[in-house]
Amino acid sequence: MQGNEKIIVGLDIGTTKIAAVVGEMFENDINVIGFGSHPSTGLRKGTVVNIESTVDSIKKAVEEAEIMAGCDISSVYVGIAGNHIKGLNSHGIIAIKGREITKQDVERVIDAAKAIAIPTDREILHVIPQEFIVDDMESIQNPVGMTAIRLEAKIHIVTGAVSSARNIVKCCNKAGLEVCDIALESLASGEAVLTDEEKELGCLIADMGGGTTDLAIFKDNNLKFIYELTLGGHNLTNDISIGLRTPFPEAEKIKIQHGTCVPQNVKTGDTIDVQAVGGRAPKKLSKGILAEILEPRVEEIFSLLKKELFSNGLENSFPAGFVLTGGSVVLDGIAEIAESVFNVPVRIGEPNKIGGLKDIVRNPSYATGVGLVLFGSKASCQINLKEIDTQGFIGILNRMKQWFKDII
Repeated sequence: MQGNEKIIVGLDIGTTKIAAVVGEMFENDINVIGFGSHPSTGLRKGTVVNIESTVDSIKKAVEEAEIMAGCDISSVYVGIAGNHIKGLNSHGIIAIKGREITKQDVERVIDAAKAIAIPTDREILHVIPQEFIVDDMESIQNPVGMTAIRLEAKIHIVTGAVSSARNIVKCCNKAGLEVCDIALESLASGEAVLTDEEKELGCLIADMGGGTTDLAIFKDNNLKFIYELTLGGHNLTNDISIGLRTPFPEAEKIKIQHGTCVPQNVKTGDTIDVQAVGGRAPKKLSKGILAEILEPRVEEIFSLLKKELFSNGLENSFPAGFVLTGGSVVLDGIAEIAESVFNVPVRIGEPNKIGGLKDIVRNPSYATGVGLVLFGSKASCQINLKEIDTQGFIGILNRMKQWFKDII
């Protein structure tokens, strides 16, 4: 990036689109100075299935961002998602024997907590300390300096398929980009759209993309739970395509321009023009039919998310409410359905911790891209690209673990 140590680029490689957000650090502020987006055809449900198509889309999105920002992009922070992402809680304990707790003790108890069996085809992406227990004192965030007999740690471990992460890195490298670090997309989205109060009190966030819906719970300023549902905007578009008997690209346009999932919100007499299949004449249909198609699918998505939360005993873990973000939440009435299913306050989340050309990316669709820039601004490798280790994928994974530990 022409030696500019204050430039950070977040690359959101999604099922529907690939977006590159260029941010510039100015003291403690982040200003957006460039943005590029291009349709994505090489991913399915958050996982790369066609490398060449993905590489081509990355190049075009990055080129657009370079023109707007007026700089050459050579390194990015990239997100990872998909149904291969799993989260689990673990617990570790070590003896202190009546002396003061040191940083080495904290590292040792975290190592004890993460000493669990992980399949060979999976890799630990993030190790997130939840709380420490000093003897019988719970909910301690930093135990260093305290005197104790024993020290316990509760952590949340995020794992992913090694092959999926490797393919993301490979696509970026083929596009001429160095991957500085990889981050879980739901973490990035939460960083971009949640307030400090929501993350402290307890908040649920769902990033509804084209192929997946990424669910996360933040509480006490930590990630507590993640879940990847392989349903998203593509399922809604597919339902429209089948229900209205129209080609998929036309169904996507109808969803974006007229999409509503609450029949009561449709005015009497509202119609939409629908292209038919096989060269047949276009037809006019009531907009209420579109709402009747979308409503059950949206309810199904939220009901499945609710079922997962309740099965894990998390129904009371988000008193601050529910935040919806991602490209699929632009549907009219979607917040109303979420509120009726979860019975908590719901709002649509847009990136709100940035300056500069913020109006360009102030859209739920770009929450992950902006979040990756914000995460990059806190990263321990703090953008000095000449000093970034380039020893391949294992080096990236090691930096990811240290980076997230530094952020927490």
